[in-house]
Amino acid sequence: MKVKLSDIKKELKDLSQKELITIISELYKNSKEVKEYFAVKYGGEEALEELFEAAAKKIMHEFFPSRGHGKLRFGVARKAIQDYKKITNDEDGTLALRIIYVEYGTEFTNTYGDIHEQFYDSMLSMFQTVVIECSSNEFLLNKYNDRLLEILDQSKDTGWGYHDCLCDIYYSHIEVDDEDE
Repeated sequence: MKVKLSDIKKELKDLSQKELITIISELYKNSKEVKEYFAVKYGGEEALEELFEAAAKKIMHEFFPSRGHGKLRFGVARKAIQDYKKITNDEDGTLALRIIYVEYGTEFTNTYGDIHEQFYDSMLSMFQTVVIECSSNEFLLNKYNDRLLEILDQSKDTGWGYHDCLCDIYYSHIEVDDEDE
């Protein structure tokens, strides 16, 4: 059964401050997302940093767990990025997590050899999202361009045309002066 937000607001208007505090406390105790929301809202930069590190660790774990081989559950890694974005609304941190995703993916294929097509499609899709965002924001481009170029460099000996596709994405969105090449 779904309750509309407008219905909830009507009910909350009639509650006392003590009753509202009780409801919020119950939400906090029972929901990881609510705890993370309040951590970001009231915990400042330190809380934001902790959530970023936790998301980055989840991404890394899908490629390079501390034990065993990476499971490459793209959905788990992408969900870590989406959850971070949803809870924090931190566009810069979200972009950094997307770059981390592609960096680990590129390192993974360099370590273990050619992977299946879905792997490369996922990496290319994420890379394109990053490049498009950076190409529309000079600050982000200046901040992350070296990492994007490093991904291109690290992908040179990769199969399935991965490097060529990364280069196509990058150079079709980022203007490069002849002096920079």
